[in-house]
Amino acid sequence: MTLGEKINAANAAVLTQILNAQPTLVGMGTAGADIPGMTKTTVLHAGPPVTWETMCPPQRGAVLGGLMYEGLAETPEAAEKLAASGEITFAPCHHHDAVGPMAGIITYSMPVWIVQNKTAGNYAYCTINEGLGKVLRFGAYQDEVIERLRWIETELYPLLKETLQIHGEIDIKTMIAQILQMGDEGHNRNKAGTSLLIRTIAPALVQTSFSEAQKVRALKFLDSNDHTFLNLSMPAMKATMDPVRDVEYSTIVSTMARNGTDFGIRVAGLGDRWFTAPAEIIDGLYFPGFTMADANPDMGDSCITETGGIGGFCMGAAPAIVQFVGGTPADAVNYSMQMFEITEGEGNTYQIPPLGFRGSATGIDIRKVIETGILPVINTGIAASTAGVGQVGAGIVHPPMRCFEQALEAFVEKYA
Repeated sequence: MTLGEKINAANAAVLTQILNAQPTLVGMGTAGADIPGMTKTTVLHAGPPVTWETMCPPQRGAVLGGLMYEGLAETPEAAEKLAASGEITFAPCHHHDAVGPMAGIITYSMPVWIVQNKTAGNYAYCTINEGLGKVLRFGAYQDEVIERLRWIETELYPLLKETLQIHGEIDIKTMIAQILQMGDEGHNRNKAGTSLLIRTIAPALVQTSFSEAQKVRALKFLDSNDHTFLNLSMPAMKATMDPVRDVEYSTIVSTMARNGTDFGIRVAGLGDRWFTAPAEIIDGLYFPGFTMADANPDMGDSCITETGGIGGFCMGAAPAIVQFVGGTPADAVNYSMQMFEITEGEGNTYQIPPLGFRGSATGIDIRKVIETGILPVINTGIAASTAGVGQVGAGIVHPPMRCFEQALEAFVEKYA
């Protein structure tokens, strides 16, 4: 076989693995007990590897909050000193079978959703979404942030864990397919996903041993935050993509992630090697009182959704998203159509109704990105460039082309 034939065969096999994945919510646990390699002084973060010295301000702020939440520091000043001391191990969530939205900080005591790809057997983990306002994932670390995290750990998590024990496993793949028919895209618009999740677990939740007041608080919390489902769609796509992370000769992107400093990609045929370039500033709509000057560069593991073929790749299924990220419904459809030019194939489960239920573009091929000049589209939230402020808007962003150029150069060096 020629090199081209080997690449085409490998990419076809990768696409089959992606389409046959069966991400399923199997339960809940804690980072320390369930995520491989966690210790009490491990702090996981979004994106490719980054050091404390090179972390962006909102990710630093989230680290401070995480250290105080764990009781490793009592004040932001003490937390900052500890973070810079060398006693804390920083690592990408992606290196530990996990994903985290925005800053992506996961520490030892945090509860996590546990998702298993039933086809391949691998697991993926993600924290419970904290809600809106000042939250850790956007770099806030005030007392209210820490108190909410501790309530999630001590009350909400035990209640949800018992709920899932009563209900049993939940097919997240089918749920994502449903929400695409209901106006979501699985990344920035999660109204339908959160609603379906609540509807699915509510009968079991009311059967738990917790008090009525606790049940009411739990349901109100889940319902108050449309992005509750994001922290399930992310590990669903992580569990989907991880099995293709080491397929010889494949040019399919297995990971996209950003940490607010760098954007990084990994490619199936190149294993766990990261290819990075400086993260871009996001073009979007800003909340009142904020402008692009207040924005931190692109941040978060949530673009694993686009890597797996949903999110921005399914914007055509969610025309209302443009009210949040900018543009028109026609733009949303055009983004979805454009992605077919840089992917290996189409989904067989995740379909876009306005495109005649065409399957979503799936399997980003670094060769096609370079050949066409078309970059993957990502819709995302925008964090403030100052720690503690929170979210300042949402918009559209693309990975730096340099990531794909580096990856293709490395591919040629390895295989040609």
